[in-house]
Amino acid sequence: MINEMLMGSEENEVLTPYRTILASKKVDLACKYVFDKVMALLLVILFSPLLLFFAIWIKIDSAGPVFYRQERITQYGRKFRIYKFRTMVADADKKGSLVTVGNDSRITRVGALIRKYRLDEIPQLFNVLAGDMSFVGVRPEVEKYTKEYTDEMKATLLLPAGITSPASIAYKDEDVLMETYIGRGMTADEAYVQKVLPDKMTYNLDYIRSFSFWNDIRIMFQTVIKVVK
Repeated sequence: MINEMLMGSEENEVLTPYRTILASKKVDLACKYVFDKVMALLLVILFSPLLLFFAIWIKIDSAGPVFYRQERITQYGRKFRIYKFRTMVADADKKGSLVTVGNDSRITRVGALIRKYRLDEIPQLFNVLAGDMSFVGVRPEVEKYTKEYTDEMKATLLLPAGITSPASIAYKDEDVLMETYIGRGMTADEAYVQKVLPDKMTYNLDYIRSFSFWNDIRIMFQTVIKVVK
């Protein structure tokens, strides 16, 4: 259903303005595509020693695979497997919620460090090379949460999922916020779907409305500055 709606085989007046905006950005979309491929390849080569270092450190620190792979949703509702460095104990998804909170007991010692500086996202360069993700775009959700999307929220699936976004910058400490809601008696899923997700979507939909290649470059610089700070 989501796929048919996004591909235009179903009429949806809510999505029409977003499709119109993106249809007028063909040059920006082409620049975005070329930039993603070239920059991802360069960064994979540049970060290869760092990838190897963290792979060894993660294996030494705790039992389990180096990479965490989870099925997410990207452009037009297509499913793919996202790559991250594993920052939690093996099979963490089976031992708690799909979202994490501050001081989550499933997070490993190495995981706490690399999550703080977003280094666990580096393997997503391979997702960018594969065409499943872009450097900038709405963060991909698991299907469980995309099923909670309103029709307008589905506009965020008109572009490939991204490694960073304005919502990612604004919600850099999302796990701490989640812990606050849970402290008020909500479950992790309730807190995310009812509180965090709608607020993040305000940023995400604004990103689609104001999309341009140069805006993407600006967001990338903002992300780097935020992480460094």
